[in-house]
Amino acid sequence: MKKLTKLVLVVVSGMAVAYGVARSTPHWFAPRQVAEVDIHDRALIQRGEYLSRVADCAACHTAPGGNAFAGGLGMQTPMGTLYSTNITPDKATGIGGYDYADFERAVRRGIRADGQPLYPAMPYVSYMINSDEEIKALYAYFMSSVAPVAQTNAATTIPWPASMRWPLSWWQLMFARPREHRVDPALDASAQRGAYLVEGLAHCGACHTPRGLAFQEKALGEDGSGQFLSGSVLEGWYAKSLRDEDIGLATWSEAEIVEFLRSGRTDRTAAFGGMADVVQHSTQHMSAEDLQAMAHYLKQLPARAERAPQWKPRADTTTAQLRAGDYSQPGALGYSEHCQACHRADGKGAPRIYPALAGNSIVFSDDPSSLIQVTLAGGRTPQTAHDRMAFTMPGFAQIPNAELADILSFIRNSWGNHASEVTANDIARMRRVIAHKPVHYVP
Repeated sequence: MKKLTKLVLVVVSGMAVAYGVARSTPHWFAPRQVAEVDIHDRALIQRGEYLSRVADCAACHTAPGGNAFAGGLGMQTPMGTLYSTNITPDKATGIGGYDYADFERAVRRGIRADGQPLYPAMPYVSYMINSDEEIKALYAYFMSSVAPVAQTNAATTIPWPASMRWPLSWWQLMFARPREHRVDPALDASAQRGAYLVEGLAHCGACHTPRGLAFQEKALGEDGSGQFLSGSVLEGWYAKSLRDEDIGLATWSEAEIVEFLRSGRTDRTAAFGGMADVVQHSTQHMSAEDLQAMAHYLKQLPARAERAPQWKPRADTTTAQLRAGDYSQPGALGYSEHCQACHRADGKGAPRIYPALAGNSIVFSDDPSSLIQVTLAGGRTPQTAHDRMAFTMPGFAQIPNAELADILSFIRNSWGNHASEVTANDIARMRRVIAHKPVHYVP
């Protein structure tokens, strides 16, 4: 009994110390950076508006059908749903009561004005490297040019005790330590600018870098490990590798990367899922110089040691078989019935309208999650100023799991593509992911 009592006292004392350290963390680990900002400076406001586009603030902080920056977008996590917050300058429900120090600490250090830590769904680990001048410009823009909206923030659905915020301070101590952008002298000026954008405000790693058990990004920049931007699954979407490797960007030119970021499509592929939102709210508004810098930098990222630098297609025997009416391969008849009208017998689709399936790196990627999800739930291309029309792909959830698995396996191994088979269990798992998609909060 005495041993049990002693153990309980040790555990309680340890928790008390852990809680005390966590509650004190904002004061010594992320001190307030007090500064005067002229929020009426037109040049500063315009700069802040551009930077807010680069940072893609609207994509997360605007729910479909909701007011701009008023929050309510539901974000799926393994533990429950997080809802983005109101970042309009409404004093009661938004950030209207934030001074610059409050704003800077939230954006770069992940600490709310009340001292509570933010969930790492907010990419402050990326924004941390951005300059004081850029954060001041963002503050001026949000405080002077964004319309205030009175909308309370929705509570997360994460159950207690996982919903307690104070342990996040320990997460920040381990994974969100202060850092600055590391200049790589081996890169030219354009690639340097691209690295700064990709690692910072554009926060590409938030989706495209794999995360560890604590949901931390395994690399925050190119560190030689090959982890940075090597691909990850988020909300059932596979955010592809952005390295110059076989399933990454080896088959892409810099011009194609720029065109994809600018318009959400190329002659071979189109953005869908979360990337469609990125293009619509962010990258289509970026300058040609910044898009070129990002593309130039991404093509500098070397292939991982185990990845071939160039993906080589096999001989195409599929086109002739389909044109001859040979449907002997599993999935061929289903492809002909449901897919061929748009994506054609040769798998090349229609440039800038129907994405090609032949030679499309999303199709033959190691992880077929995105291909499965867009086939089940459908998708849409982003609305941009660079193409007259946006297109929608219907979902095919009505097709039974085994049949759909055969069709997708056929697509992943036709027209020279070669990849692993899709199974009926893969389809069933994705149906569960889709069924648990969060409902956005729009009062």
